[in-house]
Amino acid sequence: MIRRLLTLRAAAKSHEHLKVSLFSTSALEITPPFIHKCKTISQVKLIHQKLLSFGILTLNLTSHLISTYISLGCLSHAVSLLRRFPPSDAGVYHWNSLIRSYGDNGRANKCLSLFCLMHSLSWTPDNYTFPFVFKACGEVSSVRCGDSAHALSLVTGFISNVFVGNALVAMYSRCGSLSDARKVFDEMPVWDVVSWNSIIESYAKLGKPKMALEMFSKMTNEFGFRPDDITLVNVLPPCASVGTRSLGKQFHGFAVTSEMIQNMFVGNCLVDMYAKFGMMDEANTVFSNMPVKDVVSWNAMVAGYSQIGRFEDAVRLFEKMQEEKMKMDVVTWSAAISGYAQRGLGYEALGVCRQMLSSGIKPNEVTLISVLSGCASVGALMHGKEIHCYAIKYPMDLRKNGHGDENMVINQLIDMYAKCKKVDIARAMFDSLSPKERDVVTWTVMIGGYSQHGDANKALELLSEMFEEDCQTRPNAFTISCALVACASLAALRIGKQIHAYALRNQQNAVPLFVSNCLIDMYAKCGDIGDARLVFDNMMEKNEVTWTSLMTGYGMHGYGEEALGIFEEMRRIGFKLDGVTLLVVLYACSHSGMIDQGMEYFNRMKTDFGVSPGPEHYACLVDLLGRAGRLNAALRLIEEMPMEPPPVVWVALLSCCRIHGKVELGEYAAKKITELASNNDGSYTLLSNMYANAGRWKDVTRIRSLMRHKGIKKRPGCSWVEGIIGTTTFFVGDKTHPHAKEIYQVLSDHMQRIKDIGYVPETGFALHDVDDEEKDDLLFEHSEKLALAYGILTTPQGAAIRITKNLRVCGDCHTAFTYMSRIIDHEIILRDSSRFHHFKNGLCSCKGYW
Repeated sequence: MIRRLLTLRAAAKSHEHLKVSLFSTSALEITPPFIHKCKTISQVKLIHQKLLSFGILTLNLTSHLISTYISLGCLSHAVSLLRRFPPSDAGVYHWNSLIRSYGDNGRANKCLSLFCLMHSLSWTPDNYTFPFVFKACGEVSSVRCGDSAHALSLVTGFISNVFVGNALVAMYSRCGSLSDARKVFDEMPVWDVVSWNSIIESYAKLGKPKMALEMFSKMTNEFGFRPDDITLVNVLPPCASVGTRSLGKQFHGFAVTSEMIQNMFVGNCLVDMYAKFGMMDEANTVFSNMPVKDVVSWNAMVAGYSQIGRFEDAVRLFEKMQEEKMKMDVVTWSAAISGYAQRGLGYEALGVCRQMLSSGIKPNEVTLISVLSGCASVGALMHGKEIHCYAIKYPMDLRKNGHGDENMVINQLIDMYAKCKKVDIARAMFDSLSPKERDVVTWTVMIGGYSQHGDANKALELLSEMFEEDCQTRPNAFTISCALVACASLAALRIGKQIHAYALRNQQNAVPLFVSNCLIDMYAKCGDIGDARLVFDNMMEKNEVTWTSLMTGYGMHGYGEEALGIFEEMRRIGFKLDGVTLLVVLYACSHSGMIDQGMEYFNRMKTDFGVSPGPEHYACLVDLLGRAGRLNAALRLIEEMPMEPPPVVWVALLSCCRIHGKVELGEYAAKKITELASNNDGSYTLLSNMYANAGRWKDVTRIRSLMRHKGIKKRPGCSWVEGIIGTTTFFVGDKTHPHAKEIYQVLSDHMQRIKDIGYVPETGFALHDVDDEEKDDLLFEHSEKLALAYGILTTPQGAAIRITKNLRVCGDCHTAFTYMSRIIDHEIILRDSSRFHHFKNGLCSCKGYW
């Protein structure tokens, strides 16, 4: 402490001595070296005043005064002197120093103002001036200023200088004008490695990774330039974007042989590339061998482990960073949160966010987007609302994130509210944006929200709005996939085909894989399994989802043999078969009465496929055995389950008891459902129907009274039929349809005709045994019959009538439709909540297994 005080005292004495000497200095003693001895602005000002008072402020001394002012950071005085300095080649150095000083201090606008002043005072910039000016133009993204400086460089002839050309390429790149950057590059008379690095970086950062790699190929193969470490830093990210692993490994090999691997930035890019490939072992090898690491190195590793689900390794790195006292920035935390969210572990993502806040790190837009994604994945509405409030409370631009993408946070909020089943709030946020503010993601998340968590009809209405004249946004592949989900939900085949046609017309290359998968699902759920197979056969690329979607479609339609054929083909090709795939196999066997095959696949799940049966697999097998009447075997299976049977298993058993009239066993299943505190309306309905079939009307009354007491409401039945002009919906007892009279007449006539060929209503009496009012009530009691009558009225001769019901079809309607298919020239395709029924020539595709 004493030493420091002595040092300060000595410095003060020296300063005072210099100050005294300045006052006593004669004119002859003020030389350039004397001026440069000044350590403070006040000292140089004194010399400046002395020179003015002596009248000896020559151009040479003025030049040295300017240099001293600039070195001491007194830029305004330097500019004042330069204003009176006559233009000269030597004096341009000072302008360059001033412009560079402002640029180094982050004052790009001041750089440009100074450049304009320089030009207005008739100074001519040189080859050092333009690079500083172009850099400033790029920092403020001013193409207008950049174009003006570009024009001046052409007039002065300095555009031919390689340094000026390189800076100009970089400027246009930073302003987002890739075409101008390439034009300047192509017109340069000579290139160096920096030139190639600049154009490669331009393509890499402006979303053209393939062109970046192509330019690298030209640089090395056609023109023979040797890459440097900056080149590698520029080409490794495009490798990750394009997914060219082999090329990335070649770059890695070159970095090792050229010893550029020792460069920390090259090492970081290699780690990031391998992480994005999912090759974390290779990434870890590079990371471990890096002699110097920074927070970017660690961030790449944490993000990579999180994204492929190796959360223990990500946590280990977190702890190691803390042990080594590495400062974790917002990127580190955001990477971890994003990894958890992307894997559907929303609560874990929220936990990491809390740790980040407690450590004093403020979230950025990327953090908010990741946390909101986590909230959406687990339906954490209250936490999502807290994040929404945080984003409003703290100064953060909700319309723009750090990467310049508009509406990212708002789009994620819309998605979160929709997935948390608050579609009305999501729609309110959507409506708060003007049409010009909505981008394609905004439309897509709202359409997706309606498709999956709200009203599929509104999803299709919203899609239609995108095609209105005042909407500048057009659907992309993700929008189309969301709309196809809505079509599948509504069995809206006609609209689904229109969307398919739009996709074919507007996709520049092939229809994306995930859209084709949605098309298979849509056609299958709309009852057109033939077109689903056609889409499948025409796909150039297929994945597990493709095969599973078609197999599910065959299962829904009762084509068990075809479903198993798809499964065996998947095995032959070598696809990994998981629990979902095997569940679809059991489902297909159940709906096709393939008992032995279903039992065989179930018994081989663990040994042949390495999948332990879960509750859903047991429920499917109970359904398989129960539909075949083997209820005792189904009960034994439940009793032998290695886990506690959940309600879904007992509901499957109860459903089969209703089919086969096993009241006592059904009561036992219903008791188990009640013990598990399940208030599913379907189980009470099944029990009530079972009692009704057995003629136990007092028990029917008791169950219905119990439902009222518990506040359980049976979902109202409704059916809809697709016609030429759209879809028409019918509810139970619906007599308000504009064509109700015609529908009633058609239904009454056809019911009488099928009675004449053997149909007997489950009510136990024929239509002519009741009066007209009772007959009217009976006919309007089943919504699927009303839909069929309307279909007969409106569907062209020979065309299929497509009906969808929100509940399972009742036994009486199933029987009636079987008879009806004998007397009408239409195939009846009925989709209920469980499966499809194809009625034709007096037969149903379900063969009684429904």
